[in-house]
Amino acid sequence: MAIKSAESEFRILIVGGGIAGLATAIALRGPNRRILILEQSSLNREIGATISLQPNASQFVEKEWNLESDLRAKGSMIDKAFRICSTDGTEHKRIDLTAKSEYGGDRMLYHRQDLHEVLKSAATSETREGLPAEILVKSKVVKCDCEEGSVELEDGRVLDGFDLIVAADGIRSNIRRFIVGEEVSSVRTGQAAYRMMIEASRVGDDEDIRRFLDPREAVTTMVMGHQNRLIMGPARNGDVYSIVAMVADVSDPSIKTSWTTKGSLEDLLEAFKEFPDWCKRLFRHAPELGLWQLRDLDPIKTWTKGKVILIGDAAHAMLPTQGQGASQAIEDAEAIGTFFRDVQGNPSQLAVRSRLKLIDETRRPRATQIQLLSRESAKPATEKGDKKIKVSPDQYMDYCCTYNGARAWREEHRTTDILKKLEDLTVEG
Repeated sequence: MAIKSAESEFRILIVGGGIAGLATAIALRGPNRRILILEQSSLNREIGATISLQPNASQFVEKEWNLESDLRAKGSMIDKAFRICSTDGTEHKRIDLTAKSEYGGDRMLYHRQDLHEVLKSAATSETREGLPAEILVKSKVVKCDCEEGSVELEDGRVLDGFDLIVAADGIRSNIRRFIVGEEVSSVRTGQAAYRMMIEASRVGDDEDIRRFLDPREAVTTMVMGHQNRLIMGPARNGDVYSIVAMVADVSDPSIKTSWTTKGSLEDLLEAFKEFPDWCKRLFRHAPELGLWQLRDLDPIKTWTKGKVILIGDAAHAMLPTQGQGASQAIEDAEAIGTFFRDVQGNPSQLAVRSRLKLIDETRRPRATQIQLLSRESAKPATEKGDKKIKVSPDQYMDYCCTYNGARAWREEHRTTDILKKLEDLTVEG
């Protein structure tokens, strides 16, 4: 079944209706462009908890795409500081996030569902430039012809006639193998994470907790133990407080967890028995717990083939230790929008392929380095590998957040090794 469009239109298929896919639809909207988004779910379920976008991404979402007011209406918050504490509650480091005007944006805190809804509304809006994107739900892609620009759905339908296909279908991408020529499975990291969302009002009168944190304060807190850690922060104007509790993964390797897998409070308390009572009191305020196995991807050799490009978790899934997963997906979307901005009407195959190659060369090295840094920083100090990452939290933040968009970053690195700036961060152990 060919997509119906005029001969002069740029025909775009985006596989995946999550944050990466919707952001790409926004970035690609324009005159004479027809965008179709395929989403395998119904898009009616709860999508996650809180999420942060670092300045390298929020500048595009809030300013370039003009979504700041819509997100503020949902209760978005500017993260004022990132602090690292020991298990006794002592604050050892605080990074002021409001003093970095050179970043070009703020670190923003959202409820994940709110961010998703605002992106979806912008992608499908009748009032923004270009035609609104169309979304087809319950449409799972099982095959992709990268050269022809077509996909086959689980129900047997074939959709063809596309000039560009963007694969934003997540860490378990079905399209990835058609690009790299082999099955690339996600990697067990040896860690799992409990997620919980607490109403701030539930802990407002708990003096034991309030001595160490204010759940309404726009600050991200990391509490570090020898093996485990907590990453916590507010959303929705401080009405809710999100906690990610990272633990050793002791699950059956054959069992795949998902966002909706339920966790055990008893097991969580046992894993954090070395942590102070105020932390465990926080856990008890959570109405429910989610538990999922943390997985990421080894860097892959290419993101593109023919008319298709991988983005987001399908290309560079990474651990949440540095909060860059969603931000890197936004960077991907911005890059695609930037390098296709000058395309008018129906592009030639050469025009599409050459631009995809530019995007791959620009984005893959940067995202790969952030993948590796996020993986390394998740390891306990006693379990570091042969290569040691000598980088402080503020050095890491400067590298990630000092970013002015794909074209500017490419120009800066064009005549040198694209990873050269990080040579002083990695030394042999």
